[in-house]
Amino acid sequence: MNTEPKRNRRRIARNILVSFAILLVVLLIANGILTVVIYNQNFNIRGESYEPLMFKVEDFEGLSRTQYEFTSDKGQKLAGYLYESEAAKDSDSHKGVIVMAHGFGGGGHNSYMDVADFFAQNGYYVFAYDATGCDESEGEGVGGFPQGVIDLDHAISFVEELDKTKGLPVCLFGHSWGGYCVSSVLEYHPEVKAVIECSGFNSSVEEFEAQGKDQAGDFIYTMLPYVRLYERYKYGEYSECNAMDGFMATDAKVMVVHSRDDEVVPISIGYDKYFEKYKADDRFTFLEFTDKGHNYIFNDTAYIDEFNEGFDSWLETLDYDYNLQENKDRFIEDKAEYIHNNLDRERWSGSLDTELFEQFLEFYDASLR
Repeated sequence: MNTEPKRNRRRIARNILVSFAILLVVLLIANGILTVVIYNQNFNIRGESYEPLMFKVEDFEGLSRTQYEFTSDKGQKLAGYLYESEAAKDSDSHKGVIVMAHGFGGGGHNSYMDVADFFAQNGYYVFAYDATGCDESEGEGVGGFPQGVIDLDHAISFVEELDKTKGLPVCLFGHSWGGYCVSSVLEYHPEVKAVIECSGFNSSVEEFEAQGKDQAGDFIYTMLPYVRLYERYKYGEYSECNAMDGFMATDAKVMVVHSRDDEVVPISIGYDKYFEKYKADDRFTFLEFTDKGHNYIFNDTAYIDEFNEGFDSWLETLDYDYNLQENKDRFIEDKAEYIHNNLDRERWSGSLDTELFEQFLEFYDASLR
């Protein structure tokens, strides 16, 4: 019997399987490389505050700050700022120290200076800092969401040894990326007394998935295993940090604030998760909005809306197409000049929702009693 055809068929089948296996490996490697490239494009960038809209200490009457420098995990120097009321500067009557963690993409802590001012004027030291790769801190870029937990870990340790704040109860305040950080870091600092997290998310991978799905659709799910591996490579155990584990590691009081219409951090990957588990736990306070979005969740937006309306009207008066690349530099200069000439700094720096912040203040005060 001639067995050559059978051997040929087996050889062909084996070759097909080998070719398929090689193709699969190539695709897996290519997907991994693509994931790392996309990850770095999104995170390995510096966060710089927009100068025309930056707050200044002089915008807040009676506010004082002292600048410090502390190091994070790779020896990079981070800029820290201790805010206090001028009236309480030489006093020993501070209730505690609130460490603030800022959001991602808008520079460092500067855009939260009004928050620092409110708490400082109401009896607290406030320690704010620029995370790695942001504003006055060192670093080629932010690197990734877990870097924020690392920086906050080092910031809290620094504050706990700082002469002015040593021995005082520590509270945390964070928004967006900062909300994830102040929740997750509790695993390393269970001694924290109270936490307010606004518009935060449970884990780095969940936020990467939420944002990536808008851009890549279901293809994002093929990238997530590589994101986990890459973050593990970059950040070690910090890559596993998440808010739920942080809450379990501490007895701290926790206030969770989120708006149902948040399109940057879906409420389902933060507030909803926490509410499901802790809604009956008196250690937790939940505050849900329906129409406050993400960036201005704790602001009274009346002046912001008014200014934006005026800005839109100004755009219509331009005698050139500001969307064209050839007009980019001209528009940057004209926009900055418009803001400098038209921004009411008193109203801009006074746009906090004071009723909401009175609730925040009462929460901190009650947590320290």
